[in-house]
Amino acid sequence: MELGELKNFVREKAKEGKVVFMTCEGPMIADLDEFIQQGAQGILYDLNRDKATTLALASEDNLRWINDYAVAVVVEKLCEKR
Repeated sequence: MELGELKNFVREKAKEGKVVFMTCEGPMIADLDEFIQQGAQGILYDLNRDKATTLALASEDNLRWINDYAVAVVVEKLCEKR
């Protein structure tokens, strides 16, 4: 699937209440309401955004890892409040 098709696919699934995330086996689709019932660590692991992975992939030439780490902090807090 080319990039444009993949973007459309992800957006369409989101409109259907699904979340698409990439794994080593390829894209996976989950019902969003069910997906968010997991604890923070399960969500972050599935999205490959847990703190350990984020820090392991951190590099000086791509500072996106800072926002990825922030995502982990925010998801943990939101799940704690839930």
